[in-house]
Amino acid sequence: MMTNILLFLNKGFETMEFSPFVDICGRARTDYSVDIHVTTAGFTKNVTSSFGVEVKVDRVMADVDVNNYDALAVPGGFAEFGFYEEAYSEPFLQLLRDFDASGKPIASVCVGALPLGKSGVLSGRRGTTYHLRDGYRQKELAAFGVNVVNEPVVVDGNVITSYCPQTAATAGFELLAKVTSPETAATVKAAMGY
Repeated sequence: MMTNILLFLNKGFETMEFSPFVDICGRARTDYSVDIHVTTAGFTKNVTSSFGVEVKVDRVMADVDVNNYDALAVPGGFAEFGFYEEAYSEPFLQLLRDFDASGKPIASVCVGALPLGKSGVLSGRRGTTYHLRDGYRQKELAAFGVNVVNEPVVVDGNVITSYCPQTAATAGFELLAKVTSPETAATVKAAMGY
């Protein structure tokens, strides 16, 4: 049975936080015959990253049905490039709530945790987000009622949060472990030199 990961790209997403999910799942599928697929989505068919890389996504928000996916991955992004305009929009916050209500794994990288906080998904739960620059983003996350843990990757139930671009691959491996097995994730991780 195929596992389908929804990789949602809000405007201004960070490319380094997007690509590990594609690479990790692609390696699992291509080299280890894991029946896993990544579907990219955004509010528009073409989504521009923080640094001007345009990605043509598979689905637009209007066509996304949570029932068609087994997990969600959310890269962070930059305010300067409009990330929060879409990440804090009610349709995206509701998508997060719907994935969580279904008990499906959600992985976020860096400030990808902030919409999880704003949506209420992380209220009273453990999580992390961008930790540098005096932890100002962690303070924002805490204001949403999140028990902020200053660690690279924090897993609380079905939700994986991580604290900076460097942690994107680790979040990807954690997500792969949740949707396949820890052994599969360890095999792919070793094959990728981690």
